[in-house]
Amino acid sequence: MNRPVTAVEPEAPVGARIVQALRVAGGRAEPRAEAIAEEEPVALVYNGLSYAVMMATPKDLEDFALGFSLTEGILGSPDELYDVEVERFARGAEVRLRVASARFAALRSRQRNLAGRTGCGLCGVDSIAEALRPVARVASTLAIRPEAIYAAMQAFPALQALNRDVGAVHAAAFCRPDGSILAVREDVGRHNALDKLAGHMARAGLDGGAGFVAVSSRCSYEMVHKTAAAGVPLIASVSAPTALAVEFAREAGVGLCAFAREGRFTVYACPERVET
Repeated sequence: MNRPVTAVEPEAPVGARIVQALRVAGGRAEPRAEAIAEEEPVALVYNGLSYAVMMATPKDLEDFALGFSLTEGILGSPDELYDVEVERFARGAEVRLRVASARFAALRSRQRNLAGRTGCGLCGVDSIAEALRPVARVASTLAIRPEAIYAAMQAFPALQALNRDVGAVHAAAFCRPDGSILAVREDVGRHNALDKLAGHMARAGLDGGAGFVAVSSRCSYEMVHKTAAAGVPLIASVSAPTALAVEFAREAGVGLCAFAREGRFTVYACPERVET
């Protein structure tokens, strides 16, 4: 006797969920199970103090917490993070970090509470000086050949596993000088993806000065700032830069290559970072 076949709902990749949707094409409507990117509030809690709530993809949250702490200047080195614990709730997650007492005291003195939204890396900053805080000039003397940037940008899309499944997330990659890619991190927020990458690099002991960063987004000021904070001498972005990003890249000694796609790019800052 034949039994009815029950449709098996596909399994969602990490950082995504399955939802029921309706695809309309050619005058026909077809029910479908679709994977879409997760986006939820992630609270960063330092020594019991809730400091920031960011909208993020709930994947690689330990990397995110460390990278955010380093690129935001909350920590000066990975050694100042003693422990990290992630607790997940029905809607959201809390990342609890135990940090050095001196760093926690400095954090409390900043007296700002950052409330982030997708695509916004400076939401909640209540001081222009704090928003545009300086960063040490990148010490690396590395220069990258154009062929390496071409190679990295060509290989980059195939390594964006979550975006391939859901089509709604940004990515950041750390690349060797020859253009081969060492690590990729993804998130609905481009700043979060870069923070996750910086956190992974710190946890893995990767030298930021020995490679370059590729990002799947536009290149704004905060993207350059986070790249410089990680000690990386060059950032290559798929899309356009902003004027402030170019200005800051020149000050920080970060090569800024934008519109890096289809075998071309434009250098907007520190051309000495590109071998021509």
